[in-house]
Amino acid sequence: MGNQVTRAGHASNKKTDAVPHTGDMANANSLSKSSSGTELESNSHMQFFPIESLAKTLSHLSHDEERVNGITKSVFQRYLFPNYLELGENLFNYLYHAANVSTSYLSANSFKQQAEKFISIMNDQIILENYVKMYSDVRGDGSISPDRLKALLNLSYKIAMDSSGTPSCLYAEQIINAVAVSCFHGKYALSVSYVSNWIWQHCPRIVYGPHRYVIHVLTTAYRNGKALLSKEQPQPHLEIPTPILEQPESLDFPQILLPVSYVWLLSTTLPQCYLQADDSPKDITHALIAKRMGSVCPRHWTLLYNSSENGTGANRFLHHVLGYRGPTLLFIRAVSPDKDTVSPTLCICSAVEWRESHLYWGDEDSMGIELFPSYRIIEKGGKVLYLNTNIRGYPHGLRFGSNTRSPYISIDESFHSVSIAGAPYPIASLEMWGCGDTKLRERQLEIKKWQVKEAEKQRTVKLSASDWIDHPDRYLLELAGRASYNESNK
Repeated sequence: MGNQVTRAGHASNKKTDAVPHTGDMANANSLSKSSSGTELESNSHMQFFPIESLAKTLSHLSHDEERVNGITKSVFQRYLFPNYLELGENLFNYLYHAANVSTSYLSANSFKQQAEKFISIMNDQIILENYVKMYSDVRGDGSISPDRLKALLNLSYKIAMDSSGTPSCLYAEQIINAVAVSCFHGKYALSVSYVSNWIWQHCPRIVYGPHRYVIHVLTTAYRNGKALLSKEQPQPHLEIPTPILEQPESLDFPQILLPVSYVWLLSTTLPQCYLQADDSPKDITHALIAKRMGSVCPRHWTLLYNSSENGTGANRFLHHVLGYRGPTLLFIRAVSPDKDTVSPTLCICSAVEWRESHLYWGDEDSMGIELFPSYRIIEKGGKVLYLNTNIRGYPHGLRFGSNTRSPYISIDESFHSVSIAGAPYPIASLEMWGCGDTKLRERQLEIKKWQVKEAEKQRTVKLSASDWIDHPDRYLLELAGRASYNESNK
């Protein structure tokens, strides 16, 4: 997620070792520091030329508009982040407090140093913590409130929707509020480290889009000259890895079955096997770039089964799900018996093909996620999935959880009710989405067509006269009193 930076540390060490150990030790040390510092400054100048050009342009604009020999917050916001003013304000405040200056603005050198330091961070966990700090109370005790966390989530969601060209959905506020509720547990403020660790466990790529957008702006805005990225200029367009939903073509179900806000949030949580691209680059160089940048061209999520349209029951579920050899997501929407209680929504994620067995199965990328009323990963790991509808002597139904005696999610054999942490709920709907490429879906449909043809062949069996004489059905008909068969033989 961070920007690739080549450091000059090794070259500096070699230069220091090359200094002769003669004369005064202080002179030798000063010489080594001077030479290594010059080399580092030269390499930094070559590596961060876009930042230096950006700092000069912002300084000129601040001087022309506000008569300040530095970079002001308003110029930084209006010329770099005109569509995300809050992001521009928080980023400037972060750089300003990191520089620890006494003026109300940043000097060009201070801005250059802090911007270079910001984009050179490579650790994803540190990057996440920095963005949480941006949206925290940096002037106070450094804590963050639920509203500030919602602002960060809204920013990530808005950048993802703007970049993909997808209109916002009505459930965005609901799912973002579920994340804040799950993180804070009713508290009014939490430390930055606690919130960062919680996000890292449940939705670690939540700042992937904002950080990529910020890096792109800081390193390419200078190309437009003094106009930078003001509203008169075309804004950056990035492809954020939010999967595109392939909606069914049925006219009876034109509405969106899976809200895009759920898809966006799941894309920040799920392993990469659920978000991979349709076609991986054949060229080695482009393949390495794609691996470094992530899934910039996500595959489609295809609807495999919908209980409202395809029918309810174990047979209907198995018919539409079995044979799909890719990662899948099963969404369970329950009905709360009490009107005052919210209806829970869960997601069972399987990275391997579904199968019937009396044993628990799954791999390390299989997990269960609670989507609503709170958002969190329930459990992750191998052997957490169970599906059995016909093997006698073993429990029937669908289960999730490593505790075989008391699984967290348990669907009965009729697929009409679900038990969540021991509490029973009627099922409102079940949806299964395939996260593989289009070839996997086409292969599943071909297998189903072959099965239908084989079933048709088994229905009509043509027997010759010689085969019918020794056929057991003929003997049964004679025992039933069909004298015509006896008479015809005579």
